[in-house]
Amino acid sequence: MPTGTTPHARIAALIVAAGRGTRLGPGPAKQYLDLGGRPVLAYSLAAFGRHPLVSTVLCVIHPDDNALYEQCVAAVGSDAESSIREPVAGGATRQQSVLAGLEALAGTDAPELVLIHDAARPFVTEKLISDMMGAVRPGVGAVPGKPVADTIKRAMTDGTVGETLSRDGLFAVSTPQAFRFDEILQAHRQAARGGVAGLTDDAAVAEQAGLAVRVVATGEPNGKITTMNELEAARIRLAAAAVADIRPDVRTGNGYDVHVLGPGEGVTLCGVYIPHDRALQGHSDADVGLHALTDAVLATIGDGDIGEHFPPADPQWRGAGSDRFLAFAVARVGERGGAISHLDVTLICEAPKISPFREAMRRRIAEIANIAVERVSVKATTNEGIGFVGRREGIAAIATATAIFPPRRGES
Repeated sequence: MPTGTTPHARIAALIVAAGRGTRLGPGPAKQYLDLGGRPVLAYSLAAFGRHPLVSTVLCVIHPDDNALYEQCVAAVGSDAESSIREPVAGGATRQQSVLAGLEALAGTDAPELVLIHDAARPFVTEKLISDMMGAVRPGVGAVPGKPVADTIKRAMTDGTVGETLSRDGLFAVSTPQAFRFDEILQAHRQAARGGVAGLTDDAAVAEQAGLAVRVVATGEPNGKITTMNELEAARIRLAAAAVADIRPDVRTGNGYDVHVLGPGEGVTLCGVYIPHDRALQGHSDADVGLHALTDAVLATIGDGDIGEHFPPADPQWRGAGSDRFLAFAVARVGERGGAISHLDVTLICEAPKISPFREAMRRRIAEIANIAVERVSVKATTNEGIGFVGRREGIAAIATATAIFPPRRGES
């Protein structure tokens, strides 16, 4: 049992889900997007709802999101649903939303401790929740923090470096942040009365009111989903975790592409431009390497080929960068709960020479697919002067993609 709590301590979780972030593009807010078959928010609801010491889970949502929220509750399971209260409407800012949630928890049955959590952080664990509870003391709140490893620089208004900061004692903090309920409620009320706005987390509100906040160093990754790349990374992480302790469903797909060479001054292969005395001809950028990889990735989910999703007769793809095609295919795998394990491509050409650009190609493919570079292989061979490739009339590519999926329900 966490230090500082008792079996009788009333502990509430307040999940903030009223935001309308737009960095992920049009559509539902990020907390309602699909992550491995469930909405992002459902993971936090389930984690707090199943914790043996959390008696109440309250979510603050946008007034327009009731139907989406009900879908989240339905996805958490009956073992977590019993502690989840009806949601309350949030405000225009995060501070206003948190205060609305705290006021809803106040009263004769108010909790003794409260953990305040961002809905867009789906990987909160039982251990992290317990660690935060155990660090709270009268007058002292607790936040999870990860030591800053990167060099930190302060930029001037013109973009130049104004100062390089020491990393000593610096932490990147996340949620859940834990406090004695009465103390953080009063801190938020005080900030509201004083017109203090724009504080980036509840620890800052507590600090403004004179409370101490303890940073609990944690190695658990608990990142926030704010961009499409972060959502894709979360899908990959979830898929990898799902198959860690079970026999995985490993699928392999193949792809082949060829483009003719014509007049020009260079070719783009595997996302890297190479000066050359010819150019590949095609409706898009004619990158045979990325085209073959796209077909290979789509093959792992039986999702047709590049021509079905990006018809060459469609003018919107004229001159398009093929990185868009590969990123699309990788995202389709993630939507189905899969994770790309390895990508391999062989370029077949007499010229240009590939070896000076091989590592750049590996890095670019890894970047597009959001995987580690060691999971990417790029090779090249000639056709020994035989056929259209041997006559330098075109360049071909053969690719293989490996993806890992959890077994479907009902399959062993």
